[in-house]
Amino acid sequence: MNDRRSTEGLDVCKLRSLVRLYIDKHQYESAHFWADKLASLSDDDVGDTYWLAQTLYLTGQYHRAAHLLQSKKLNKVNKACQYLTAKCYAAVREWEEAINILDASDNSIKTPGKVKEEDLASPGGVDVQEIPLQNVESSVCLLRGQVYEAMENRVLAAENYRQALQQDPYCYEAFELLVKHQMLAANEERALLESLPLNKNCRLAELEVVKSVYETILKKYDKPAVTSLLPCLEPLKNNSDVVTCLAERHYYNCDFRTCHKITTEVLNKDPYHEACLPLHIATLVELRKSNDLFYLAHKLVDLYPSRPISWFAVGCYYYLVGKNDSARRFFSKATTLDRLYGPAWLAFGHSFAAEGEHDQAMAAYFTASQLMKGCHLPLLFVGLEYGLTKNFKLAEKFFDQALAIAPSDPFVLHEMGVVEFHNGDWDQAEQYFMKALAVVHTLGTQDIPEKWEPLLNNLGHVCRKLKKYEQALEFHRQALVLCPHSPSSYSAIGYVYTLMGDFAMAIDYFHKALGLGRRYVFSETMLARAIELFILETSSSDGASIDMCDVTSPSAPKEGMMIPLKDDTSTSLDIEVEMEDND
Repeated sequence: MNDRRSTEGLDVCKLRSLVRLYIDKHQYESAHFWADKLASLSDDDVGDTYWLAQTLYLTGQYHRAAHLLQSKKLNKVNKACQYLTAKCYAAVREWEEAINILDASDNSIKTPGKVKEEDLASPGGVDVQEIPLQNVESSVCLLRGQVYEAMENRVLAAENYRQALQQDPYCYEAFELLVKHQMLAANEERALLESLPLNKNCRLAELEVVKSVYETILKKYDKPAVTSLLPCLEPLKNNSDVVTCLAERHYYNCDFRTCHKITTEVLNKDPYHEACLPLHIATLVELRKSNDLFYLAHKLVDLYPSRPISWFAVGCYYYLVGKNDSARRFFSKATTLDRLYGPAWLAFGHSFAAEGEHDQAMAAYFTASQLMKGCHLPLLFVGLEYGLTKNFKLAEKFFDQALAIAPSDPFVLHEMGVVEFHNGDWDQAEQYFMKALAVVHTLGTQDIPEKWEPLLNNLGHVCRKLKKYEQALEFHRQALVLCPHSPSSYSAIGYVYTLMGDFAMAIDYFHKALGLGRRYVFSETMLARAIELFILETSSSDGASIDMCDVTSPSAPKEGMMIPLKDDTSTSLDIEVEMEDND
């Protein structure tokens, strides 16, 4: 091909520059018009034909672009043209045809070869620079993974995303899809990060930064984590993506107010930050800011009616105000727009669980578990629903599966303790509760988030069962510090004092419990019993002791089950065990 050719005054070299210029200016129709003339002038040169196909793709003429490349058999001799042809079929959701194009010259996804210069050269000797694609094999793997995922073959999709990253560690899209769509467990994500050939593709100074940036994106809800940036990321401390990841860690540490403060700052600077919006919505639900959520949801629907995040926000608003039927309608719309949108599936299940519809809730959670193989939260929620129906054997089975994926998640450890408590294994229950508390304390913060009040009360209950009354009192008092107006905590302390024979203190705490919750049947019954025993003690003239075996607790109704919504993905239901059976 000649570098310069003029036909009736048209400069081919100038036209090539003009096509690129219009593409850069997003004037795709102009680019297509001149690319079409250029291809004719250059006798369908490979490079010019490729750019003509590009302009057809950019103007939405996908079948026409694919036909152009296939009619000249460029998809069989040129990697870049093969990739563009498959992109065209993927754009019109013709997945089988896209896979056939991608696999035409390479049926293996394991060891894709490097792009060779001769692959990009046309029979006429086109300059490689005319098709400016480097490491196209990574893009081929990424596209193949996206097609397989659309065909619901998530195993092959994940493998192709891995290969894309091995070919090009800077291929963020592949990394994001693996993490965002929950294809890997937390340990698998870290193993993948360690396996990336960063030392071959990055300078030594870049290596630590690239690795650390990726680390901020990894799963954050499998265990509490520190909320400070690594030193190498200090230059990025004001970057919206990095700040959002930091806010996410606060969220999963149950520090919702700090998270809300950070996400608000991010959205003030970048009002439609895609990664920050779901997190901000979740904090609004946790903090019960229904007015703010209403305004945000309507704004998103007006601006982005075709995005699942908009309808997810609307559904969260209705969930927050207790209109679960309406919430489900909008969660369903979000999953229709993107069936892989995990937060909507989890929230869909929560809306059923809030009404005690256990079967429907579990159906939604089971669907989520199929779509989010690397995420333990759907399994946790299924176990919770089985626990609420008193099927603790099945509950334990699902908690075990969740624990295998996230062994350090305090929510899972807490629920395992609840199951063991109901099974009557007080020692094992205490171990699980203490492990959960130890994980919460790993952050080194002085104040435990309010979310963990049930854990402290449950530790008090299990210590009471083990007749460790002083420890039981200490845990219940710690729970009161977190939630000073909890009638169940006052009632639990009163019950422990009753078992210790301090009826005056017991009466005082039962009175406080009833002052906060007058319909708490357990406190009413135990108050009457404590007064009876106190009178018996003070009126006993012969100094006879009271047999504490006579102190029994009625079967009390369980505390209200609270289902706090989390992003992404991440919710937990706190179960406070009952004070039932004889102690």
